[in-house]
Amino acid sequence: MLAAGTLSAGTLTMAEIVPAAAAPQSAPAPGKSALPRQLPDKSSFLTGEGVYLDSGSQHPISFGARTAVDTYLSKRMLDPAAAHYDLPDDGVREKFARLVNADPDDIAYVQSTTAGEQMVLRGLGLPHSNANGSGGHIVTDTLHFFGSLPLYEEMQRHGVEVTWVEPKDGRILLDDLKQAIRKDTRLVALSLVSTINGFQHDLKAVCDLAHAHGALVYADIIHAAGCVPVDLKGSGVDFAACASYKWLMGDFGLGFIYGTKAARALLTRTEYGYYGMSAFKPHVYPFDPPGDMIADYAYADTAEGTFAHGTHAHTVIAQLDHSLDYILGMGVPAIQAHAQDLINRLKRELPKLGYSLMTPPEATTPLVTCAYENAREKLGPKLAAAKIKMTVSANRFRVTPSVFNDHTDIDRVLAALGHA
Repeated sequence: MLAAGTLSAGTLTMAEIVPAAAAPQSAPAPGKSALPRQLPDKSSFLTGEGVYLDSGSQHPISFGARTAVDTYLSKRMLDPAAAHYDLPDDGVREKFARLVNADPDDIAYVQSTTAGEQMVLRGLGLPHSNANGSGGHIVTDTLHFFGSLPLYEEMQRHGVEVTWVEPKDGRILLDDLKQAIRKDTRLVALSLVSTINGFQHDLKAVCDLAHAHGALVYADIIHAAGCVPVDLKGSGVDFAACASYKWLMGDFGLGFIYGTKAARALLTRTEYGYYGMSAFKPHVYPFDPPGDMIADYAYADTAEGTFAHGTHAHTVIAQLDHSLDYILGMGVPAIQAHAQDLINRLKRELPKLGYSLMTPPEATTPLVTCAYENAREKLGPKLAAAKIKMTVSANRFRVTPSVFNDHTDIDRVLAALGHA
């Protein structure tokens, strides 16, 4: 009898079953928008008469991305004019891999950053208890995504020991991480760039430290990919994930998960998705060949084989086909430099108005955050009246400019904020 997951002679490959999953497909040339050559780029986005400084929450969709989605939807409507279109499923993964310096085989689609983070935890068997009643040890920090803080508190509730590293002057110090990581640490979980204040870890230094103690590293890269240079291979990080609706200029419902081959080999399989299979041969339908099992199958030795489930958001893939071309064509260093020109001015001017910066002065990320008590109550009406959209929380506010913003936008937000 064949064990589940083994193959017999003549088993079909997934390329024979689902041709679209077999090889990279190129996006259609017709309908492609010309890429801009300089920043700011107001021509590619519907900027309107207001000021949008909230791309760190969700990035506006460009005209070119809208055209790409419309082409895909025309194909789905069976429009003969769109018959040429093939969804660039593998092509988009390859573009993202180039953006973050990764092997495409180490990249899979995922619904969201949080979904990816939880896949890693499940694959590591966390939470769990060993013979001594210990559930393992995790190190994280309080500048990690605030939506992940309850996740690690839940780990604690189920027996995992979690060490929380707190910031000093808006920074997570490597020395503090060094004190927190132990020989029994299973995982170090962090945000490469903090959504709270834009602090950026030295990811290679963190990985070197963690690996020296036998620990793995997971990085949330949603506030890094597309706006600051990311080198996953060079950093040595084991796992990473991000959604696409922020700096990748995509939309909700689709992102990417990264896992090296060595790190994936340490995971217990918890995902059993059809799209992760490399081969499948049933023995229960008419004219099927006989077999000892219901079906023979195998999973691909890739990130897709480890993490893939079923179908994913095709409209976002179509959109990202354009958006990733835009980012790669413009170049992340140019995007970062443009944002820093605006960010550095905010760092100079906001303290003069009496606001307290939470963002480290040396940070080169496109976020500026200030702590301000009752910010939403005090600033919300003023910003609304000035037609300015940015993140205003209960006791802080955050400005996140992108490729279409310019100094006129900074003039308007400074004027609207006024003195603290």
